[in-house]
Amino acid sequence: MTVQDRKDKSLTTVHAKGVASAAYSRSMERSEAAAAKALKLVLESLEDSKAENVTSIDIAGKSALGDYMVVVSGRSSRHVMAIADHLIDDLKAEGLGSPRIEGLETGDWVLIDAGDIIVHIFRPEIREFYSLEKMWAAPDMDEGTLH
Repeated sequence: MTVQDRKDKSLTTVHAKGVASAAYSRSMERSEAAAAKALKLVLESLEDSKAENVTSIDIAGKSALGDYMVVVSGRSSRHVMAIADHLIDDLKAEGLGSPRIEGLETGDWVLIDAGDIIVHIFRPEIREFYSLEKMWAAPDMDEGTLH
């Protein structure tokens, strides 16, 4: 391989990396826009269902679980299940697929994993006990301070 061939190959590699980097950036922007759109849909659905104490937490970059976590309360087990059913129907109607669901049978705490958005629907006393918002709002601990 000649010196010119190595230079050409090197330039091609640099160009390919630049193209891949630009494509990755565009993909991330689309992903962020899709997550923001899904969050808006979730919040509107929760409002329609009269969910209480709605809290949205941006977890992008903090967790691989998703981009947003939404924590809400229902007044009773029946209200929690109704909120969850309404949200599941809205997600499917918007073409966001079938979310993974846990806890719908009891209605104390329903978790809906819609990909970029994770929704926790609690009865008030269960929400208070677990305090997810406090856990996610805690500052990152330095590993050196752990004992």
